[in-house]
Amino acid sequence: MTTKLKSKLQEDLTAAIKERDELRSSTLRMTLAAITKEEVAGKEKRELSDDEVLKVITKEAKKRREAADAFAEGGRAESAEREKAEGEVLATYLPKQLSDEELTDIVAQAVEEAKAAGAEGPRAMGAVMKIVNPKVVGLAEGGRVAATVKKLLAG
Repeated sequence: MTTKLKSKLQEDLTAAIKERDELRSSTLRMTLAAITKEEVAGKEKRELSDDEVLKVITKEAKKRREAADAFAEGGRAESAEREKAEGEVLATYLPKQLSDEELTDIVAQAVEEAKAAGAEGPRAMGAVMKIVNPKVVGLAEGGRVAATVKKLLAG
């Protein structure tokens, strides 16, 4: 039995192939290959949950963003555009990202909780991240979260 998200990816791949949408079909093929690779990694094959599939898609989307930046810096605009387009295809399967204001509000609450527990200053980073991460998993990139936490802890 496949998960809802994985079967949605497979259905969309079939539709993209029928529509002759080369960008969508190649992006979905690569993503499904990454999911399959994750399923067979380790000692025995297993079925990924929707959350695990979401993590794989998030990782793939991050790879596309980083590759697009690298291509842009290297003067390869065409390749950068392709990577950005692939990232946009993957973004349709990810939950909506938190805005900066929403993220700041969540982090501010976590900083207050950490201060109440006795953690203060830059050393409280770990305690705050432990509180924030479960709340923002899949909704904000780790680097963004860490930067916001550092900014609020610095005051």
